[in-house]
Amino acid sequence: MKSLKSLDPGRTSQCLLRSGPGPLVALTAATALVGSLLAAGPAAATAPRDTPAADSLAVPHLTGPLPDTPRSHAFGGAAHTRRPEGLGKVGYVEEEYLVSGTANVYSWPGPGPAQVRTAGVPYTTRILVRRPVTSSHFSGTVVTEMLNPSNLFDLNIGWALMHRQLIASGDVWVGITAKPTAVQALQKFDPERYGSLNFANPLPLDDPRNCATVPGDSSRTTENGLAWDIYSQVGHLLRTDSPANPARYRDGRHADHLYGFGYSQTGGYLYNYINGIHPLDVRRRGGKPVYDGYLVAVAGGDFAGAVPMNQCDPVPAKGDPRKQFENVGVPIVHIMSQSDYLAGIDARRPDGDAPADRYRHYEMAGAGHATPDELYYAAAPADIEKAGRGVPPMNCNEGPRSRFPSHVFFDAALGNLDAWVRHGTPPPHADPIAVHDGRPVLDEHGNVRGGLRSPYLDVPSSTWNGTSTGPSFCRIAGHEVPFDAEKLTQLYATHRAYVRAVAKDTRDLVAGRYLTPADGHDIVREAQRAAIP
Repeated sequence: MKSLKSLDPGRTSQCLLRSGPGPLVALTAATALVGSLLAAGPAAATAPRDTPAADSLAVPHLTGPLPDTPRSHAFGGAAHTRRPEGLGKVGYVEEEYLVSGTANVYSWPGPGPAQVRTAGVPYTTRILVRRPVTSSHFSGTVVTEMLNPSNLFDLNIGWALMHRQLIASGDVWVGITAKPTAVQALQKFDPERYGSLNFANPLPLDDPRNCATVPGDSSRTTENGLAWDIYSQVGHLLRTDSPANPARYRDGRHADHLYGFGYSQTGGYLYNYINGIHPLDVRRRGGKPVYDGYLVAVAGGDFAGAVPMNQCDPVPAKGDPRKQFENVGVPIVHIMSQSDYLAGIDARRPDGDAPADRYRHYEMAGAGHATPDELYYAAAPADIEKAGRGVPPMNCNEGPRSRFPSHVFFDAALGNLDAWVRHGTPPPHADPIAVHDGRPVLDEHGNVRGGLRSPYLDVPSSTWNGTSTGPSFCRIAGHEVPFDAEKLTQLYATHRAYVRAVAKDTRDLVAGRYLTPADGHDIVREAQRAAIP
């Protein structure tokens, strides 16, 4: 791949375009404009990079793909995670880009759309794009997530949990660095590759609007509130027919549906985005949203349900209507885990099927919040240390983080969201986890009743806990307590009886669309290999 060292992304006489899968092309600004008009047809126009008009949404500037070399690679790139992936073996490719533009910083004094606090603030961030190599394998769906920065570096959690479904369906996944603390880690990891990233606070330190106290993971010289327009603008770019679209193929194929995903802290970001920014984007795009639906994960109520709109704004208080979804206009699938559903219990609301209020609420029985997968598919430990961050522990006081495969619920949720948007097929309903007097209702095995079900609880061989003790995020990691041999023999007379029970439960859950057929197959195979009883 051609080196970018000779190309200056800051020069106005040059822009970098990519016409789908293929090499990077450096063009003059005039040639780029002509190329984009020809690709998109006579009615197309190239969006300016300066501050957008009040009734428009800007298309950001793209630089890349950045080359991977023996000396420099993408932080969190698939080949450089704790469990490295060979995307080429499954017909996928990964590319990293720098994205630049101008964003508004917003305030959000109350329910309703956010208000511009500071307009036209320059930014540069990076995105990771994982897509099918050929357009014939592309589904037309793009899933976009703000990468989770809770460990002070980017976690690719959406990919970690849903890559099986994404790859099987032929979807594109895009991860966006969305917080200054993650930018600082990237610049420590590779100053040359990421040196131009910029979330600078537009307000000088002596400006009274630059508050003296900011969150502990933040700085007065940067601004967390740039994330919202970045998310909108990247999404808007991914929908365009422009050759600069990193998810557009040479034959012109590009996204026909775009879904937003957020997990934990970035799930909280989606409360802000959906309730405060989504309405603005609908106006800016002539009545059409950037995102056709959302999957909001393990955030809600008093557990990461909404965050400060800018780093000087307060967190919406308990009971604030901004911490609930209603009449958003596009489908929302909301998922909580066994680690957080009690703290986030105020997020519960009835499911909705009205066109303006399509909504599903799920609680994953047995599943932990801080999963092993989020670390397996994150940057390798050596890269995390090179970024100046601590490596999160895989073990808590009670043992390893819970191995409960919460991905099976996310695979089904993504497939059901897509069917809801594309075909109007509503997802199934599910009871919440049973609660009495503020405590979970447990069965005879110590597992919770209600919630999204799976053979791991319906045909149990362990007790699944949603909380643990120990450092870092152990309190929401959870752990497993396997049954002893005597109890397993009491429950299942033979191995065949156990497998038959798992298979029957799995068939029912697949038929109800609570599990995908592929995950159902894997669950039965796992039961067949298990030494039970």
